[in-house]
Amino acid sequence: MRTRTVLLALLCTGALAASSACSVEKPSDGRDAAARNCGTGKDFLIGMSQANNAEPYRQVMNNDVQTAAKSVPGFSVVVSDAAQDNSKQVADVENFLTQKIDLLIISPNEAKPLTAVVRKAYDRGVPVIVLDRKVEGEAYTAFIGGDNVAIGRAAGEFYATTLLPDGGKVIEIAGLPGSTPAAERAQGFREGIAANPKIEVVASQPGDWLREKGQSVADALLKAHPDAVAVYAHNDPMAEGAYLAAKAAGLHTKVKFTGIDALPVPSGGIKAVEQGRLAATFQYATGGREAVDLARRILVDCAEDVPRTTTLDTMRVTKDNAAETYAKLGGVA
Repeated sequence: MRTRTVLLALLCTGALAASSACSVEKPSDGRDAAARNCGTGKDFLIGMSQANNAEPYRQVMNNDVQTAAKSVPGFSVVVSDAAQDNSKQVADVENFLTQKIDLLIISPNEAKPLTAVVRKAYDRGVPVIVLDRKVEGEAYTAFIGGDNVAIGRAAGEFYATTLLPDGGKVIEIAGLPGSTPAAERAQGFREGIAANPKIEVVASQPGDWLREKGQSVADALLKAHPDAVAVYAHNDPMAEGAYLAAKAAGLHTKVKFTGIDALPVPSGGIKAVEQGRLAATFQYATGGREAVDLARRILVDCAEDVPRTTTLDTMRVTKDNAAETYAKLGGVA
């Protein structure tokens, strides 16, 4: 393993200058080029351990991984669904190790419960790419994901300057407790709204990333706080669920809604913004294609130094740029 450390910066384009971080840093070993069992003309089995398949975001991530893998000769991907169950995801990874996978891609359900099994894979010499959500410690080859604090901060700044310049009471529907994006999006949002002391987060409860739970949580919180004027949801499905709850209560024209993900699919957040249900969403790229490209560098190119961290770009999507962004991101008609 090489010990040198460098910092590389990539110039990225994006509609949100504050979130223009798209970088790779601190080269890591490729598990010594996958124990030298690498090179062209070989077959490689990749295990993709997914936190759940219920979220549209994760369905798109799986598709991105599988589509990208098809373009790499010799790559075969097996996807497992942990169904938001930490113990099942641990078992999924254990099963992959039994199958003698050549590389593991994992999007952890929660950080702490998955740390040990990720370390086990890494210590066995299996390159590990952690995608979207983090684990604790340093026992992995690379992490690919968005800067969730920056995304939350960008959302908060949007509230402070544009959505609620005169202030108001906000309900927060958070992601799954124990997941790093939920904690970081909450932190960033509070940093962003600090510029406007008239904005107050009056309630925050988890919706576990799911539309149905987001709807039920929003229904209860809107009843408890009838003077709330906005709902900040940690992803678009929960924001859509909150909109449905408000519509059922006759409040959808009074309350504003924002989410995160901005998937370029008909049921995604960009279309929800374009159609007027959401005031804004913030792009959170899946990183699936980037993960497969990194896997190719490790397994096919025998790269010994690969980026330790790749931070994906983001952008703010409002009605002004929704149609353009949908097309730019390759949205499905």
